[in-house]
Order: sequence, then structure tokens, then C-alpha cells
Amino acid sequence: MKTLACLCLLYSSAVLAQSGVALDNPAGGWRYEEAQADRQGSGYAYPYSPIDRGRQDGRTLIQGRLQELGRQGRTPLIVINGNPMPLYTDKDGRFVRPYAFGAGSNSIEIRSKQQTYRMQFYEAKANRQQAAIRIILDWDEPQAEIDLHVITPDGQHAFWARPQLEGGGGMDLDSVDGAGPEMFSTTAPKRGLYQVYLNYWGNLGNAGYHFNDINRKAPIITANVTLVLHENTGREKRMHYVAPIRKIGDLQKITAFIW
Repeated sequence: MKTLACLCLLYSSAVLAQSGVALDNPAGGWRYEEAQADRQGSGYAYPYSPIDRGRQDGRTLIQGRLQELGRQGRTPLIVINGNPMPLYTDKDGRFVRPYAFGAGSNSIEIRSKQQTYRMQFYEAKANRQQAAIRIILDWDEPQAEIDLHVITPDGQHAFWARPQLEGGGGMDLDSVDGAGPEMFSTTAPKRGLYQVYLNYWGNLGNAGYHFNDINRKAPIITANVTLVLHENTGREKRMHYVAPIRKIGDLQKITAFIW
């Protein structure tokens, strides 16, 4: 197993050099969280320092650099476990994105006009369970702060101010430093109706939060919500929803489903 892991890492490094993408974390191959001294890593999530709200102790920071940033003609994409999201960088092409990976096989793909890179790793933590329900929110305006809200069958409300549910589950990530993701998951869902909402809370600038929409670059923000059932198993099912967001304060019901 150790030999296979080394081969995976060497192959990943070779592909990185050819693709023009430098990915510092996570590495390909087998990943054992117990052996990582600094699981979350250091640094900052572009363009603002991360504020840990939610159950973010299990997150991973995806860190790297696009080495040919000046040749890009469109916003690059980062595709995590098949879920595409816009990838914003600083002026040097560096990026940091948080994500909460489940047990088993995981993949990261970076797509841009000039380069494509794909890396796969296996999360081998023995006591980590796959999420029976995972909900992922991202959007295409890096200075907008959009919040994910989930109402559970027993009336609990998971969102940034109350991230953890009684009985387990809740918000894995509450992103306040870019275009998401925000993530909700539970490994043992209660039976009944789940309701999913999003709310355009405000904007984030160099001086902090504000509620002035005049300087926003795009008149409409596109929010993407992905619902994943039985993640990383043979029963996995995905549903994708797209929602246009026009003004601060917008509250939209995205979907409702029965577990």
C-alpha cells in the first residue's frame, strides 16, 4: 500500500508540472488523517481570512496556484467529486478553497482555458462515515455572502448562526471568504421532509461586510445547489439546482424532499 501511495504521489507531481497547476494540498494517493499533524493547514482563503463557523474541524483546505494566470480568458473551474465551482485566485494565481470530504474515493479537477489537472485520493479514516445527505452551495460572485439554510423534519434549522443539529449533522462549512462552498451533511437523517433555502445576506469588501449593491460586477448572481444522497456509495444520487439572485435580502426556496 505504501508503494502504491508513493507511485500516486509521483504521478501527480509529474502531471502537475505539465499542466501548469501547482497543488499544495491535498496530495494524491492514500490519506490517513491520524498521520497529519496540521490537517487544516495554514494560510488564508482568497480573498479574505476564513472565519470558522459551523463544524469546520473536519474540513480540508485545497491550496495551490495557477501558474499561467495571465493567459486565462475565463474564470477557471474547480470540480470536486464531480461538482463544478468557479475558482477565484489572487493576482499571483494562488487559491485556497475549503471542502469537507467524505470517506472513500475523492477527486479534484482544475479546468481553465490553458490547463487541466485531475487528482484523486482515498480518505481512509476508519471511523468516518459517508454522508447520507449532503447539500453543497456555491455561487459566481466572490464578494457576495450567500447563506445555506436547511430545515429538518423535526423543525431544526441549520444555518450559520446555529450550525450543529441536535442528534448529529449540520453545517460542515460556512464560507464567508469567497464564492463558497457552504455545505450541510448528515450521516443519520431523520425521516420526513427536508427544506433547502438560500439567502443573499450581504457583500464583503476590504472594509468588511456591507449591504451596498451598487458596485457589484454582475446584475444577476448564479447560485448552484447540489443535493447528494448516499454519497460515495453504489446508491449515490445527485440533483442539481440553479437559482438566479438579484438583490441583497433575496430568500429562495430551492427544493424540498422526503427522506
